[in-house]
Amino acid sequence: MPADEVARETDAVIDRLKQRVRLPGFRPGKAPAGLIRRQFADDIRQQVLENLLPRFIEQQAKEEDLEPVGSPSVTDLKFEDGEPLVFTVEFEVAPEIELGQYTDLTVTYADPEVTEEDVETRIEEIRQRRAEFVNVDPRPLEDGDFAVLELKSLDGVDGQPIKQDDIHLEIGGEDTVAGFSEALRGASPGDECEFDVTYPEDYGQEKLAGKTVHFHAVVKGVRRKELPEINDEFAQDLGDFQNVGELREEVRRAIHGERQFAGQQAAKDALVEQLVDLHEFPVPNAYVDRQIRSRLEQGLRQLASEGVDIGKYKPNWDELRERQKDRALREVKASLLLSRIAEREAIGPTRDEVDREVERIARQQREPVAAVRMRFEKDGTLGRIAGHLQTQKVLDYLFEHARKVAGEAESAEAPAES
Repeated sequence: MPADEVARETDAVIDRLKQRVRLPGFRPGKAPAGLIRRQFADDIRQQVLENLLPRFIEQQAKEEDLEPVGSPSVTDLKFEDGEPLVFTVEFEVAPEIELGQYTDLTVTYADPEVTEEDVETRIEEIRQRRAEFVNVDPRPLEDGDFAVLELKSLDGVDGQPIKQDDIHLEIGGEDTVAGFSEALRGASPGDECEFDVTYPEDYGQEKLAGKTVHFHAVVKGVRRKELPEINDEFAQDLGDFQNVGELREEVRRAIHGERQFAGQQAAKDALVEQLVDLHEFPVPNAYVDRQIRSRLEQGLRQLASEGVDIGKYKPNWDELRERQKDRALREVKASLLLSRIAEREAIGPTRDEVDREVERIARQQREPVAAVRMRFEKDGTLGRIAGHLQTQKVLDYLFEHARKVAGEAESAEAPAES
């Protein structure tokens, strides 16, 4: 950087410093510049560098049509009074992506079929959810009964006791751990008992999986499940249906829609994997690190939602990066490729599409739309919503322009040479 430009910035820093510092024998702002320069030489030098380097790097990057990524590294710095400021700056740049094949890829997909058995199973699930539990006159518990219990563990799990004052357990039920049914079968309301329960190794709650817990239970009552009859009245109670036939058709459409969405999502994921495999280009480490941090934050939020104290979690960044870098690298490449395709094909969300998504979130959060939009504009969420919608539209484009096969997907063809 030219010596005169460095000198001007140095004088400006000294002038600003004069207004703030107080030196013995001088009124504020009246201390000689030479004295300020000598006494605060290190501070002045640091401030000049902080002011000039980012400005110069940005200017040079624009002139050379470069897009810096991450924080630049400055080395070989030579900063002497009256001399040009000389330094070397190194930074990663956004990669240039040469798009190859991204249409006419082959993917496994077939429109889903919905059988009568599927419909009957779903209606039975709805029927089970509409069941009522009725009290039964006191008698010994038997299979199919729902025991109303006061339950507590006597030894705790991971230092925390289990205690529930009004829990329902189905004796002999598929979802009931066998130890409970064995211990409570034959017990009557008013009975108290102690017993051990060993949870399966694959139990849904990790803290209980494979553990044996000693419980104390008080039987408070006996209930039976009463299921509604599947008839026109049942259908009418569920919504705007005249009869069971209309309900069955709606259930069929719902199952088809769910399976179609899941199938298309799996196909889109497979297309993205093919897309990444077909394109080779360098990815800045800064992008990969950012993605790993994003994955870590997402994982911590999940743990927090499960009641884990994440304040005590101290991740080993080097180990974490090594374990996740391959997956993060592919995710970054996929994101860059989808953005490049969006640019090539002029794919993007409309203003109405973004507005509808903001309105949907506002309704979900029960807040005024204008307030939500203002907040999203300030914190960058609006841009992320637009980016998400763009990604979904690019995935739709890839799926629409792919060759769908019902069996094993063929490997992607290499782009034809011209």
